[in-house]
Amino acid sequence: MSSSAALPVSFEFFPPKTPEGVDKLRAARQRLYALKPEFCSVTYGAGGSTQEGTFNTVRDILAEGVAAASHFSCIGATQASVREQLAQLKAMGVQRLVALRGDLPSGYGAGGEFHYASDLVAFIRAETGDDFHIEVAAYPEMHPQAKSPDADLLAYAAKVKAGANAAITQYFYNSDAYFRFVDDAYKLGVDVPVVPGIMPITSSTQLMRFSDASGAEIPRWIRTRLMAYGDDTTSIKAFGLDVVTDLCDQLRNGGVPGLHFYTMNQSAATLDICERLGL
Repeated sequence: MSSSAALPVSFEFFPPKTPEGVDKLRAARQRLYALKPEFCSVTYGAGGSTQEGTFNTVRDILAEGVAAASHFSCIGATQASVREQLAQLKAMGVQRLVALRGDLPSGYGAGGEFHYASDLVAFIRAETGDDFHIEVAAYPEMHPQAKSPDADLLAYAAKVKAGANAAITQYFYNSDAYFRFVDDAYKLGVDVPVVPGIMPITSSTQLMRFSDASGAEIPRWIRTRLMAYGDDTTSIKAFGLDVVTDLCDQLRNGGVPGLHFYTMNQSAATLDICERLGL
């Protein structure tokens, strides 16, 4: 264990779709607040499909006395719609945004006035000055739609140069990929903090599904162990806890600026990892 116990943590949630989901998430948040998160972020559905749910969850977190960041995607958005949402968020007291291009909803043309996240970041800065702390996404193992690692790195650099304060990565299980990405970005003159996104492993089927969709690599040794456990959820969770805690320890020893947990609206796995890390 290394001594930097004061490593900042933050958590990502998604907007629940049912009243039961809202209650469950509220309970999970209360447990996670024991870790004194720097902020909690709330995701935004494809094409802004969950906007109301996102904003309601952000409101709840702010009312609980914790800083909340709203995800903000620009696919299909117009300058007028973005301007209106920024005003709404500002009125709510939001000071952080996670600015993303966003996924296209199925059967959806590439409409809208913003083609890249860098366009959105530049627009937010032009409209609101320094009112928002802006985070952007980073892909240590390359964005699934990027043409090449170099093209992906240049797209990332463009987002930062457009005015981003920091980045949060897609999850990964290979710390070398993260450190290489940060080094390569630094060589391009991009030196904002890059916070690694951490995905606890609690279910192998869910993890495989997400990873196939997002392009995140599951190292073969992890994949084969998970497959070997079959439906033995106890073993999967114990193995996942070891793997992810070890990853976080490597990252912490390498001097990362914080850890951002993809909680999937659950608290147990994240709490277990942070407890092991002595956070």
